[in-house]
Order: sequence, then C-alpha cells, then structure tokens
Amino acid sequence: MRRQLLVLLLTIFTSANLCAQSPNPNLLWYTQPATQFEEALPVGNGRIGAMVYGGVKTERLSINESTLWSGGPVNPDMNREAKNYLQPVRDALFKEDYKMADSLVRFMQGKFSESYAPLGNLFIDLNHGDSAFNYRRQLDIRNAVVVTSYEIDQTTYIREVFVSYPAQLIIIKLTASGKNKLAFSCRFNSLLPFRVGRDNDALHMKGNAPIHAEPNYRGNMPDAIRYDNENAMRFSSLVKVLSTDGMQTLRDTSLNVFSATEAVLLVSMGTSFNGFEKNPGKQGLNEGVVARNYLQPATQKDFVSLKQEHIKDFRSFFDRVYFSLGADSLSAVSTIERLNRFAGGASDNGLVSLYYQYGRYLLISSSRPGGIPPNLQGLWNEQVRPPWSSNYTTNINAQMNYWGVETANLSELHRPLLDFIGRLEKTGKVTARNFYNAGGWTCHHNSDIWAMTNPVGDFGQGSPCWANWPMGGAWLATHLWEHFAFSMDTNYLRNQAYPLMKGAVQFCLDFLTKDKKGNLVTAPSTSPENVYITPTGYHGQTLYGGTADHAMIRELFNGF
Repeated sequence: MRRQLLVLLLTIFTSANLCAQSPNPNLLWYTQPATQFEEALPVGNGRIGAMVYGGVKTERLSINESTLWSGGPVNPDMNREAKNYLQPVRDALFKEDYKMADSLVRFMQGKFSESYAPLGNLFIDLNHGDSAFNYRRQLDIRNAVVVTSYEIDQTTYIREVFVSYPAQLIIIKLTASGKNKLAFSCRFNSLLPFRVGRDNDALHMKGNAPIHAEPNYRGNMPDAIRYDNENAMRFSSLVKVLSTDGMQTLRDTSLNVFSATEAVLLVSMGTSFNGFEKNPGKQGLNEGVVARNYLQPATQKDFVSLKQEHIKDFRSFFDRVYFSLGADSLSAVSTIERLNRFAGGASDNGLVSLYYQYGRYLLISSSRPGGIPPNLQGLWNEQVRPPWSSNYTTNINAQMNYWGVETANLSELHRPLLDFIGRLEKTGKVTARNFYNAGGWTCHHNSDIWAMTNPVGDFGQGSPCWANWPMGGAWLATHLWEHFAFSMDTNYLRNQAYPLMKGAVQFCLDFLTKDKKGNLVTAPSTSPENVYITPTGYHGQTLYGGTADHAMIRELFNGF
C-alpha cells in the first residue's frame, strides 16, 4: 500500500513538473524592449488598442481608439461633372489613344480620403535604475496578455497589460517583489492638440483630431495637416488607480504611486464619433462622458475578476481552432531568433502554426461586432500622417484583413466589414450616378470611417492606375455572399446581403460597355497600381477590359 501511494505521488509530481515546464506554443517573446512601433506588442478589443513597448526606465503604451479619424461626413456630390468625361475616355480607349485616356480620366477624380489618427501615449516612468537583468517581454496570444518582467537591485518587477472587451478598458498591473517597492508616475501626451488635467480621481487627457490630414505619400506640402476645433473629432482618455497597497497622489499632469508592492491601473478612451453621417464636432457625443462611463463599472471589480472575464471572452474565439504541425521544439528560443533562423532557410513548423494563430489573434483584437473594421494598420497607429493614411484600401487590403475570417471559425467577426459595406452603399449610389451615370453603387481605391466612395486624387492629381479603379464595391460585395455561404443565415441574406449585392450587380451591369468586337468590358479600367507599356513605348495606366475587373464581376455575379 505504501509503495502504491509512493508511486502515485511520484506520478502526480512528475506530471505537475512536466506541465509546469511544457512549452507554450502561443507565445511571442523577446529579451529586450521595443525601440520602434513595429517591435512593440499589440493588444486590443476591436474598439481600443495599445502597442506595448516594454521599457525598463519608462514603459510606453501607444494608444488608439478605432473611431478617431480626421475629417467629417463626406460630400459624395463633390464632382457632378465627372460623368461627362466617361464617353470621351471610352472613345479614346477604343481608339487606343491611351495617352488621351490617361489625361481625360483625371477629370473623373475627387478628394483624398481622411486619415486614421493616433490618440496618444501613456507613459509610466519607473523610479528605479535602468540596469535590468533577466529581462523578458512576451505576448500570450491565447490569453491576449502582454507581460514584461526584469530584475533590478534584488527586486523583480512584473507588468501585465491587456485590453478587455467586457470592460472596454486597458488594464495594467504592476508588481514589485524583493528588496525595493514600486514608485512610478503616469503621464499622457499626444501628437494631436491636447491638454491634461485632473478629473476627480483620474488623470484626464482631451484633444481633437485634424479636420484633414493629407496622405503621407504626397510629401511635404502646405497645410498638410489642418485643424478646425469646431468641426473636428474630439477625444478623451482617463487613467486611474483601481487598487494599490501603496500611496498615490494626483497632480495636474501626472498620477503617482509609491511605496507599493502592487498597483492596478485602468485606462479608458472615448471619442465624439456619432456615426458616419454626423458632424463629430457639432453633432458628436460627449467624449468625456463616454470615457467615464466605460471606466465607472470596472471600479466595482478587482483585478482577478477583470482578467478572468477578459480571458474567458478572448478564448471564446481563439480556442475554436487548434492548429499544430508537430511538436514545437523551438518555443524556448526567442521569437526574433526564430524569425532570423527561418529567414535563413531553417525549418520551424511551430513558427508557421504560431504565425497562423497570430493572424487570428490580430483579427479578434481589431474586429468585433458593432465596431469599426480594421484599417491598413488594424487598430494600431502612432502617426498623424500614417502610411497610406492608415485608411481602407479596397483594391486588396481591406478584403485581405478578412480573407481568413470564415475558415478561421471567426464568422461573427466579419460583421464590422459587412456593416461597413452597408454604409458604403449609401454614398456609393451617389458616386455611381455622378461618375458613371449608373445605377446601383460602387466604391473606388480608398475609403475611410466616413464611407467615402469617390475616385481619389485631389481632383486630377492622382495617378489613374490607383485613383480611378472602380471595382472596390464589386470586390467587397463578394464578402456578403461568403458570409452567407458559411453561416447559412437566411435572415441576413434577405435583409442585408441580397439588397447590397443587388446594388453592386446593378452598377456592374450599367458600367459594362461593348468594345469594338461587341464584347462587354469595363471601361475605363486599370490593373490596380500597375502600368503597362504599349508597342510604341508609352507607359499607360488607363485601359479597358482589365482581367482583374472581369474576374471580380464574375465572382459577384456567380454569388448573386
């Protein structure tokens, strides 16, 4: 009996030891802090997000709110004369006078899109040395938690950061164990006009986005960023201490904690966005009330319950798919080392499966029902003029964000894009009529939170190979059918998908025209972001009957 008990205890101990040491295939981890945006670790809940840098002397969270954009409601009637150039462009194309077509099609352009704006930064300045040992920062993509840990002067410091969907907050826990205690200060800043002050028990930052920000690829130009405090989007962010065993003080520009072994911070954000058709300055929500209302319920809970709610919510999506390509023998190797090895040709199936799951992680973190779809940079941006305006680029990128959504068993996360298509249809009807004398609706190369659908280019300044591409609506509409094919939701098909698909089909039917051989073709057309060379050496951009156009139309028609 004693021997059996001993064997049982040894078995339990060994199993527990193996579990404790078993590798976690869902970790991205590094041995030094991030030094630039691309190295920081992303967390988000579809509405708000942060890039966590994991600094030692100063922690930085670059924070975003998905509805904070420049501009306001778009005027889809911006170029009513555009359709008058449709036939002259077609005549030039069918005469194969491509230079003339490239010149004339520029009269069929409108304004550039607006830009996704950075809300700002939360800095946590830590009052300890900066010579850290045993440094590690990691992102657990199954639990959606970033952990930074290191040792200084016989003290272990640990920070946990996650963005809770149930609480709609960024939650940060700091701990110190060993010789010294925690002492830190929190402060906000932003690249946008802002001011910081005390708001009861919280540090409060408020400001506003630009009324317009030119695309970064236009380079240095006068008034590239313009402000209008009366009409622009406003934002608000709050940070407060949920709990601490130390002391805290709140000053005009900082929130301070000292003599603590642990502290929990809550960060809330809100904007004045009140819908794509409403002026965010004059008809907007009270952004301060929005941020405060998210903050208040969490003050009645503790860190453990907030974290449990967050993990339960996130795993309800993440755990739907398990993907393995064999034992992950390299999980004890840092992510950057694995990437370098893989780039050099070494095999690493564990990294491949991690990469797939990381894609699912990013979509769960940036796309939730009822919210805004992820843009070119998902949910994360820290520039006022970000690359390509961090907008919706519909000649592949907006669709690409969702290519895996159904097969990754995340079907309901498709909803933000599908709802966005419904908003595009409203402005897209005007665009179809004004630019092509067509029914139905369409969308071009770029869009933004205001559901802009016109050809971009600043009324003639854009290159036709991207500015005048007219198939964004047709391609986006294929997502409507794909969601039904996976969900078999007949109410959705009847009330949402079918009417929108019908409008996209109608535009294509009206837009197609006969070429010299009597074939129905798109004209004008482009091969997105490509240039062709004619036998005479002309580098052209506008064409007719583009293969990509016809492929998208066939897919849409087949679904319809």
